[in-house]
Amino acid sequence: MVDVERILRLLPHRYPFLLVDKVISYKKGESITAIKNVTFNEPHFTGHFPNHPVMPGVLIIEAMAQASGVLSGLSMEDGESNDKIYYLVKVDKAKFTKTVVPGDQLHLHATIKRTMRNMVQYACHATVDGKTVAQAELLCASKS
Repeated sequence: MVDVERILRLLPHRYPFLLVDKVISYKKGESITAIKNVTFNEPHFTGHFPNHPVMPGVLIIEAMAQASGVLSGLSMEDGESNDKIYYLVKVDKAKFTKTVVPGDQLHLHATIKRTMRNMVQYACHATVDGKTVAQAELLCASKS
């Protein structure tokens, strides 16, 4: 397990935009499963939608991208320089199948599909209670 303190060393994001609470499993250079605990206290719920709070799809994509960044950071530990920042540069095949609401525990799954120079392509999906709520292919580029 990777706790939030280690995640903070791997990602530049901070409250309220850090969307990965912990990593429950990963295979270096291959895949990761991380968790985002969705709570009513998050700032986006005051306006999206006030009487029926739903986590915005774009934030689910961002959470999957952050989990992907953690995977890349963990994969480089004890190897290349770990001061790289990954930027989300492309989202393909995004699909949302269920809403995510306060109280849900979002499981973020990312697998490295391909690595090219300073870019990594990931296949991602997010689940709640074992059911897929979102999926996408993400392309991230690093800048040292």
